[in-house]
Amino acid sequence: MSHIVTIQTEVRDPEAVAAACRRLGLPEPVRGTAELFSGEAAGLLVRLPGWRYPAVVDAAAGRILYDNYGGAWGERAQLDRFMQRYAVEKARIEARKRGHAVVEHALADGSIRLTIEVGGAS
Repeated sequence: MSHIVTIQTEVRDPEAVAAACRRLGLPEPVRGTAELFSGEAAGLLVRLPGWRYPAVVDAAAGRILYDNYGGAWGERAQLDRFMQRYAVEKARIEARKRGHAVVEHALADGSIRLTIEVGGAS
């Protein structure tokens, strides 16, 4: 029996943040404080391609702080790609912890379909 699941993502897992960065070919995230245009933000700093300021993951709050000035300082699509990859990596981590197999399929529209097989580690 298959199920379709919709996920609202909170960014709380530093391991999944790092895995998402690796999969996207981004620099490894570092813990620190970033000076954004509107002030400072502390957390895991994620450097997105073409962005003037890093995106800052506040894992305690489950959110990402960023300043891209409505797209002038970085394309929102880069943040969306990171969020998509974070959600995939987090789902993979949790499924594997439970001994399930995970198969990933990239779809033509840019979305990703994960198939999680209960009981078969992969």
